[in-house]
Amino acid sequence: MHRILSAMLAAASCATMAQAQVGPSAPFAQDAPVYTLDQAVSAAGGSAPAAEAATAAVDAARAGRTVAGLRPNPVVQGQVENVIGSGPYRGVRSAESTVGFAIPIELGGKRGARVAVANAQLSRAEIQAAIIAADVRLQVTQLYVEAVAADRRVTTARDQARIASDALRAASVRVQAGRASPLEQQRADVARINADANVERQLRLAEAARANLARRIGRPIDGALDDTLLDRLPGANIYGPVAPVDTTGTLALAAANADFSIAEAGVRLARANRVPDLNVGPAIRRLEATNDMAAVFTVSIPIPVFNNGRAAIAQATAQRTQADAQRRVTALDIEQAITDAQAQAANAATTARAASGPALAAAQEAARIARIGYREGKFGQLELLDAERTLAETRVAAIDALANYQNARAQVERLTAPAPNGGNQ
Repeated sequence: MHRILSAMLAAASCATMAQAQVGPSAPFAQDAPVYTLDQAVSAAGGSAPAAEAATAAVDAARAGRTVAGLRPNPVVQGQVENVIGSGPYRGVRSAESTVGFAIPIELGGKRGARVAVANAQLSRAEIQAAIIAADVRLQVTQLYVEAVAADRRVTTARDQARIASDALRAASVRVQAGRASPLEQQRADVARINADANVERQLRLAEAARANLARRIGRPIDGALDDTLLDRLPGANIYGPVAPVDTTGTLALAAANADFSIAEAGVRLARANRVPDLNVGPAIRRLEATNDMAAVFTVSIPIPVFNNGRAAIAQATAQRTQADAQRRVTALDIEQAITDAQAQAANAATTARAASGPALAAAQEAARIARIGYREGKFGQLELLDAERTLAETRVAAIDALANYQNARAQVERLTAPAPNGGNQ
């Protein structure tokens, strides 16, 4: 009986070591094409409602620039004088009919100022589209990382369930041989039940993670996910504070610069609007009494008595001051956000290297020793269960640490994403 028990435990130990060397299981064949993160981001960018809205906003800004460059439309004018009066003006015998055009002439550079505002708004719309694309990439990356991590948690849960089943069989053999109390078999059975329940929970979470990813990209996932994504860690020889990042070309600062450009163009437009426009137009007048024709030329100009444009200039100037202050605030905020994100990514990388390296190796070695000692009767069942539980928790912690690093790295990439054309305004 002792030989049978030893053989069973040795087989379980070998199977556990083999399982640790195999990648996470997936519902696809090993030769199935891998559905990469870049493919997921590309699919999401084409189906995201936010991206569609950003594209429409850019199209609207382009149309607005075209509208801003158009000249005012001429006005057709018609006028009849000296009709339905008294004496010689009775009826229409002395009528004077005038037909002509009124052509507005913009002064003060209004058209150029409108075009400048429209160009600034177009640049802002393009930057906003880039911001939305970066946000979509971050969201898809986080969902992709969670789906890959969920698959690994399923693999870990199945492995622990198999180990728990092997431990239950070993405990049953020991109890039948009279070498252990029936309490050991009950403990092993409880551990096996809990491990099987954990497999069910992890499967549901993995299905939910894949469903969320498929919902975000707008299509079902055709192949296995790229499991190697979690294992991509930076070098371990990076110490001290990270190098500062130039925030000049980042999306956040480019958006603030674009807002300032819009406000500055608004000041120019407000000043241009202070200059009154001329309305000039030729016309032809027909004299009913003599059946003669005469040319008429009209010129009109508004008098800025009640609205001289000073209030509009003051408003636009205040908005420019506000945009400039907000730009400086954004520069400080983005520098702080990048610094914090870089520190979090570096700490996450350190935790991931430790959890997936020395800590995991130590937990695996402790579990291996506990299995051998339990087989030879040197360790009790409680020591074995504790070692197995520590190994399971360490493996899950390693998966979480790797996922946290990938999410932190994605956040850094989002904050440092370059703006279109370098964000120059």
